[in-house]
Amino acid sequence: MGLQISNRVVLLDRDGVLNVDRTDSVTHIRDLEVESGAVAATRLLHDAGWTLLVVTNQAAVGRGQLDLDTLHEIHQELDRRLGNTVRGFFVCPHTPEARCACRKPGIALLEQACIAWPFDPGATWFVVDADRDIQAARHAGVRPALVRTGKGAATEPDFPDVPAFDDVLAFARWLVVNER
Repeated sequence: MGLQISNRVVLLDRDGVLNVDRTDSVTHIRDLEVESGAVAATRLLHDAGWTLLVVTNQAAVGRGQLDLDTLHEIHQELDRRLGNTVRGFFVCPHTPEARCACRKPGIALLEQACIAWPFDPGATWFVVDADRDIQAARHAGVRPALVRTGKGAATEPDFPDVPAFDDVLAFARWLVVNER
């Protein structure tokens, strides 16, 4: 029997959406600060039957600021703080200079997520805070939703056609009401 396609997947960027975006990167668990409302948002979406997947660029790995084991520990801790609601983390560890296909705005991470958790791209939201994430969403055929946390407030004027929300909790509340 083949895998069933889901229309109940939400893709989430990490920095600026789920955790506070730091200019010096999250390289240790002690640097991890969950965005206000992220815990309630992920719980609300999870309880409403949505599968949550994180899709994130992590150039700090490529720069040698942390290794993949430490990144995995950070993601385990983030998921723990979010109530163990994330089903998968899809990570590009490369720097922009690597020009890889997985670094957003490339779509390889979104394709990997779709292979691991088959979903209908046209029925899937990608909650983001940066222009490269919006570009990736559009190239992959998923629907971008912008949050004003992280880089989102500065990004919003350049994308007036993308639905914008104050934070991931505002998005989650909207989604649960509008897409049952």
